[in-house]
Amino acid sequence: MALFDGIKRQLRSVIQWEAPSADVLFQHWQGNGEELKNASKLIVGPGQGCIFVYEGRVKAVINKQCLINLETDNIPFWTTVTKFMQFFESEHKAQIYFYKKTKVLDQKWGTNSPIKYDDPKYKFPVGLRAYGNYSYRISDPEGFFINVVGSENDFYIDDFRRVMSNRLVHPLSDFLAESRYSYAEIDAKREEIAAGMDAKLQQEFCKLGFEITDFRIEGTNFDEQTLKRINRIADLSAEAQAAAAVGLDYAHMQQLEAMREAARNEGGGAGLGMGLGAGMGMGQSMANTMSVGFGAPETQPAASDPMQKLAQLKKMFQAEFISEQEYSAKKKEILDSL
Repeated sequence: MALFDGIKRQLRSVIQWEAPSADVLFQHWQGNGEELKNASKLIVGPGQGCIFVYEGRVKAVINKQCLINLETDNIPFWTTVTKFMQFFESEHKAQIYFYKKTKVLDQKWGTNSPIKYDDPKYKFPVGLRAYGNYSYRISDPEGFFINVVGSENDFYIDDFRRVMSNRLVHPLSDFLAESRYSYAEIDAKREEIAAGMDAKLQQEFCKLGFEITDFRIEGTNFDEQTLKRINRIADLSAEAQAAAAVGLDYAHMQQLEAMREAARNEGGGAGLGMGLGAGMGMGQSMANTMSVGFGAPETQPAASDPMQKLAQLKKMFQAEFISEQEYSAKKKEILDSL
């Protein structure tokens, strides 16, 4: 009975990848516990390929739909008739792997950690995260099997996604460093960044046996430290624009702001008067400097002109350098001195 069962197992077999799971890329043919047999039929279906592995080496790759009759003489690692007395069981085992040839569509990717680079315009470190999607297909089954699948019996789309994620950071970091995009340009340049990354990824992944297609960046965001720096730049830019609107430069605006804070923290009317008085004096000095620079006649110092004081005071109030209470108090002081 044992002899008959052994012969029966060896004399008939149909090898095919039936109803493969949607999430599998490579799968080892198990044959329901049966061995590879002489005179078997191999069926390679649409969108499938097949790899023969013998003693750990790839011996043949079938990459088209076909039906093959396996015969002893043309498959050198197949169990031979001379193994009859051993029930056709060879000590040298061959293995078959099926793989998907079709393109795997709309796969998500994202950076596991922020990508660090120096902003070329503002000269501060940026931490950028990015995410998007891509499609891919196995272009070199033997290379993919050797370099990626290895000794795994089955290899799934999720396994490939981890391979992809681990290899995204360096190409993206290199491209951002070479392209020298400022943080403010990232969103507007997403297509250019995706195209540049695609070129770098093709070089990297071609070595592994697959091809990336339709690589896209759907969105980006910055880490917490970068956002703090960006918000600070936005605030300073807004303040500089407000200062320019009332005829002040940013350095003088900062000095006025410091004096205002000093006046507020001093406490009482004396502190208020001292801070505002110093601010008014510096503002008048700025006005004198600007007048001389534009060739205006140097007459009586503007600090002694109440109209000049009131005009400068109003500008400071409109620029929100002083509060309404401070404006009213100083205005009254100037008018009382008349």
